[in-house]
Amino acid sequence: MEFKDYYATLGVEPSAGEAEIKSAYRRLARKYHPDVSKEPGAEEKFKAVNEAYEALRDPHKRAAYDQLRTRGYRPGDEVRPPPGGFGEGLDDFDFEEIFAGGGASGGFSDFFESLFARQRGHGGARTRGHTRAKLAVPLEAVYAGSSVRIGLGGRTLDVRVPKGVRPGQRIRLAGQGSGGGDLILEIEYAAHPQFEVDGRNIIYVLPVAPWEAALGARVSVPTLGGPVEVTIPPGSEAGQRLRLRGRGLPGTGGHPDGDQIVELEVLAPRPQTEAQREAYRRMRDAFGQDWRRA
Repeated sequence: MEFKDYYATLGVEPSAGEAEIKSAYRRLARKYHPDVSKEPGAEEKFKAVNEAYEALRDPHKRAAYDQLRTRGYRPGDEVRPPPGGFGEGLDDFDFEEIFAGGGASGGFSDFFESLFARQRGHGGARTRGHTRAKLAVPLEAVYAGSSVRIGLGGRTLDVRVPKGVRPGQRIRLAGQGSGGGDLILEIEYAAHPQFEVDGRNIIYVLPVAPWEAALGARVSVPTLGGPVEVTIPPGSEAGQRLRLRGRGLPGTGGHPDGDQIVELEVLAPRPQTEAQREAYRRMRDAFGQDWRRA
């Protein structure tokens, strides 16, 4: 099992804070997303970025990973788990996480699975004869109410995710726990490369060119239910938000469906040709030096 440097994957220092790690993740996930990236090996890079973020975004997982790093492991080193798994060597942390099909990344490496998905003893935390574990569910499964596949002690289970399920809610699988007890899965949302969750609302940051913001445009925006066309009003500014009604997570228990909030991020494309540089020069001359005061 080969050690992975998750900090190097995200391009941040080990001292990086939560905001810096999230920013690096969003930038790289957008760059390598298979739906838009044309770079060689984009899909594998996309998976690696998701795996690194999944390990570093949670304080307990990050602490466990950092403790392993202090043992002197470097990228490419062979890591041999102690007898019974990493839990014996890192007793201060809880490794009873189960990741559904690799979460949004579509699969985690053997290193990640061995460090974070290995369960102690007979397969999880036992309470009153039941086995308890956490289940990180992709947002697409929450939106559609579909099934996810999990690995559990050398076997796999297909778990039906209730539509609109909320973090902290539990799914009970009768007889699937250790020793014939029930398996109780506590829901959490897996990190997503494009969306963030705010209650039942979904937040999506949309990069727009300066001319699209100034003149208006019609662009395609991804949602959990598929792409939709969005109108950017003329004169839009960075940070402005557009609301897509009912495009968030489904409501349950009488609560309405959430919305998708599209936040505009105005980006200036890097000029690649002389014609593009000349276009920027004409823009500079047209707006003059006092544009900031406008």
